[in-house]
Amino acid sequence: MSFRSELTKGLVRENPTFRILLGMCPTMATSLAISNGIGMGIAATFVLVGSNVIVSMLRNVIPSRIRIPCYIVVIASFVTMVDLVMAAFVPKLHEVLGIFIPLIVVNCIILARAEAFASKNGVLYSLADGIGMGLGFTLALTGLSAIRELLGTGTLLAVPDFGFPGFKVFDRSLAAVMVILPPGGFITLGLLIGLLNSLTRRKKKAAQA
Repeated sequence: MSFRSELTKGLVRENPTFRILLGMCPTMATSLAISNGIGMGIAATFVLVGSNVIVSMLRNVIPSRIRIPCYIVVIASFVTMVDLVMAAFVPKLHEVLGIFIPLIVVNCIILARAEAFASKNGVLYSLADGIGMGLGFTLALTGLSAIRELLGTGTLLAVPDFGFPGFKVFDRSLAAVMVILPPGGFITLGLLIGLLNSLTRRKKKAAQA
């Protein structure tokens, strides 16, 4: 175990969205636009890092019988901070994400890292784990959001044709409405997982050759 390995494992090897398949509810609900995906990813990363560090610091103090309620209290504290800050500084994004900000409290990614990692490892490694998993979640959300926004609405970051009038990057009349619906979200996610698996297998074969 090293700080670097714990920091990078969540990006691809143990990506919470593409590998472990955790947090599917907020992933599907908030990946309709890049701004939503980035906002949710940053919020979840802040909560993940903060809760990991606090749980790690208190791992020898919290009684095992009540550890889950204690973890929830810690997580809820950071979620409240995020919720209030977003409501104050990015009210439009806060309104769009809506209930999914408070629901970070029960996001299985957050609780899983507290239970499976932070409660068993030191603060430094728990910090690295939180950052890595949070960045992996954010990157996955952003990638999925970019595809769904482009195919579903013909825009990127809510800007049609990259802001150049007359420069048609994507014909909005061909926008695939299915992509912005839940079935389209799961199909897109499945295709991305398949692509990642294919690239991983090719890399392993090339390394063995």
